[in-house]
Amino acid sequence: MPIASRIAPDLVKSPLQTKDSGAPIVGGRVELQLLTTLRCNLKCSYCSLGVGDVLGSQVHVEYDVEQLSNFIDKQLQDKEVYVTFYGGEPTLNQTLMLEVMQRFARFRYQLQTNATLIDDLPDWALGRLSNVLASIDGGEATTDRYRGRGIYRQVLKNLRKVRDKVGGSITARVTWGYPDTCFAELDELVSDNSPFDYLYWQFVADRQYGGDSIGKRQAVLAQLIDKFFLRTDKLYPLIPLMGMVRNKLFPNRAQELYGGRSQCRVSSHLLNVLPNGDIYPCPDLLYVAEMKMGSVQDNWLRASALQLAAAMPCTACEAYTWCRGNCLKNLHKAYVENDLAYRTEVVEPICGLIRFMGREIDRHDPQAWFARASLPVRRLVTDCEIYEYVEVMP
Repeated sequence: MPIASRIAPDLVKSPLQTKDSGAPIVGGRVELQLLTTLRCNLKCSYCSLGVGDVLGSQVHVEYDVEQLSNFIDKQLQDKEVYVTFYGGEPTLNQTLMLEVMQRFARFRYQLQTNATLIDDLPDWALGRLSNVLASIDGGEATTDRYRGRGIYRQVLKNLRKVRDKVGGSITARVTWGYPDTCFAELDELVSDNSPFDYLYWQFVADRQYGGDSIGKRQAVLAQLIDKFFLRTDKLYPLIPLMGMVRNKLFPNRAQELYGGRSQCRVSSHLLNVLPNGDIYPCPDLLYVAEMKMGSVQDNWLRASALQLAAAMPCTACEAYTWCRGNCLKNLHKAYVENDLAYRTEVVEPICGLIRFMGREIDRHDPQAWFARASLPVRRLVTDCEIYEYVEVMP
């Protein structure tokens, strides 16, 4: 019997039960994602900010750090704040980044970047970064296919240049869109000579799941999962696999840290601050006016309109006890807006891949593997800080 099936139902509450619908932030942590600019120096073919003409629409920040400080003091009292610099390409506005890091010295910082300009950051700022999420799409051919010729080599060159200066970890942030992405190119990203400490991937929210593409992805996933369970003395640092194993073995962790989510943070503790100071829950819905949930300049904040809804079928899914619901934007579009084409061509295939991953993990008996694992491996599975910076579910 799968591990998830052995968990007593009354021990796994629905997020609808754990979510305080009147609170903008659930629990004691908040991720303040500051979009330093909506300008970018690349033109990635799948960029979600291209929807609704968001990309390039706001170049200059219209609030100052004093206003940001007043907002934090009033709206985020007693919260543990960590900041993610996001864009566009956030390093195109170093001025805001450096000013914020100097003003709020006790915060943790993450940078989500295409890494083409990261070597221009001063050493002290690199040293303050708890994590760098560097966007890359797999191997050289795949990355350059989406991002432009020569980008793969430039990214790796830059990351190797700053690797010893970054205070925390560097995580490969892969958008898995190309169906022919193979095991070898993902595996190479966490090889011994790679600048990456971890690999995180997200299944692309686009219509790229037709034909035999599901089977191709499943074959690669099976190889990745096989390698994950091959050793107990050293961790294969793939965040989605680490997170799924953690959630299967310790489902309470998702509830303790993320308000019952595991974790699409838009419903619990993620605030996206646009350069004009407007706040939205999801970086993929910045063009939807009714999703606005606050303002830095006007110093107000309310609960996100993007929440779990009865129309979403998550609680009846076999993966629910450890998945806890996937991308809320995808679910909202598929089941609340009732976009049937998006549901069948994007959401259902992604959910199917996640269920497949869960079955493959169960096939390796994760409880027995964890029992044999070394203490450092166990600690990384249960408490890896990167869980706080990325969605655990792909």
